[in-house]
Amino acid sequence: MTGSLLGTRPAVWAAAFLMGAGAAGALGGVAHAEDIDHLTAQQIADRSRDALLGAESLHVSTRGDLGKGTPSMSLDLAVDRHGNCNGSVDLGRSQGKVLIVKRGDDVWLKPDADFWKNQVPNGGSAFAAIVGDRYLKAPADSPRLRGLTKACDLNTFQKLVSDNANDDTGTLNKGPKTTIDGDSVVPLTRMRGDMTLTVDVAATGKPYPLRLSLHGGDGTDAVVNLSDFDQPVPKNTPSPADSYDVSALLSRTSAPT
Repeated sequence: MTGSLLGTRPAVWAAAFLMGAGAAGALGGVAHAEDIDHLTAQQIADRSRDALLGAESLHVSTRGDLGKGTPSMSLDLAVDRHGNCNGSVDLGRSQGKVLIVKRGDDVWLKPDADFWKNQVPNGGSAFAAIVGDRYLKAPADSPRLRGLTKACDLNTFQKLVSDNANDDTGTLNKGPKTTIDGDSVVPLTRMRGDMTLTVDVAATGKPYPLRLSLHGGDGTDAVVNLSDFDQPVPKNTPSPADSYDVSALLSRTSAPT
């Protein structure tokens, strides 16, 4: 089985998120809704990053193309600081989709037919026949899944942001208030070479970053949406009857007759 695609490509999206979330200087205090109109772009960005770093959990969804020949993919995950997650990764271009549930020390993966065909060319059809409509269950610390489980952990995103807190390349501009899905936001835009980064910050309540947009001359056209801050990750996990141990799968060499 392959672990490289699942291990690295979610990390690409984490890096993309970093490009926007790390667009300001040092951290600041939490902004109040009533004074955001009077804050500078830099101050709003500082406070937005502070709010993000304080989140215990969130829902992240991505779509679009990161350019430079990187295949388009999308994530739809609820994640928290304890490494729990629930959602899916779609590799795009009919390359496969995987449902993901991670809880505590265990992770469950449910690849679709396209994933087995394209990501596991040697034996994928046999594995698919064995697993059927069940989830693969594995230890969360499995070396094959390490990259994926890191992407499932909110700490991964928060550490990327914190480690690059002083990256302030380019001029940061504040735009007029607008709305996203009914939420009032203040857009912050920064140019980096031929890349335009826009972070839409909540104008009421905590100044969470609600959307990050990346657009560039290399074909980059991607969006990261953040929501459900501090809401618990769903606790339901696949039942034993709906699970198949990955070690048992790897010990098999052919599909059952």
